[in-house]
Amino acid sequence: MKKNILEAPFVKEMCDATANMYRLGWDERNGGNISYLLEEEEVGRYLDLNKVIRTIPTGFDASALIGKIFIVTGTGKYFKNVEKDPECNLGIVRIANDGTTAELLWGWSDGGKFTSEFPAHMMSHISRLSVDPDHRIVMHSHPTYTIAMNAVCPIDEKDFTHRLWQSNTEAVVVFPDGVGVLPCMVCGTNEIGIATAEKMKSFRLVVWTNHGIYGTGKNMDEAFGLIETVEKTAQIYMLALGHTVNVIPDQIIKELAALWNLTPLEGILE
Repeated sequence: MKKNILEAPFVKEMCDATANMYRLGWDERNGGNISYLLEEEEVGRYLDLNKVIRTIPTGFDASALIGKIFIVTGTGKYFKNVEKDPECNLGIVRIANDGTTAELLWGWSDGGKFTSEFPAHMMSHISRLSVDPDHRIVMHSHPTYTIAMNAVCPIDEKDFTHRLWQSNTEAVVVFPDGVGVLPCMVCGTNEIGIATAEKMKSFRLVVWTNHGIYGTGKNMDEAFGLIETVEKTAQIYMLALGHTVNVIPDQIIKELAALWNLTPLEGILE
């Protein structure tokens, strides 16, 4: 007998994460999306993996992920509603053998489908798995201060990273690999997905100018924590903007990295 899917740890994690992101103001209305790579064995405890509800075009060739199972937020869904109705707002899909369709195994009970950013998510999963086999999460949100800081800084990822590192001693410790930055692009397209995935080969965090941020990780806490730290640091930067007297010297940033046995992204520190 299968266990109750609503009691699955991965469903609860999605409910908790979306609720927290909404309460923090990162994901207004239907903004934001999350995809979570699941283990087949774990999903099999809750669902009949041979029962496909329907198929949905992926919108690109996802052959590199054939057979992989993901729980994903739905298009047009509000994060504030996920916790009270997971089956309507979330879906569990498996990339089919043709690589161009996804098999719905559970969810989107109102006939919905995955987020419009699904191709960008899947492309990012492919990139992150190529450099980190333990990777599991892609999280996209619209944190206020990150967008504001991005609006007043050059579109230069090393410059942006440096400003973050100089604003909060935690920053270099949490993301020594830096933050990637893309110029303003049309969201929901394969073009921005391809550009994001290319950045994801080097970064766990990618800012979309005038839009938001993508964070990734081995688990929900890591991805959430990366975005959370960027947002807190961007808030500090924006609150002090135009009044800054003290920034963290490069030498201190180097010493912080050395203390934690981290290698900061090259080409930033003097």
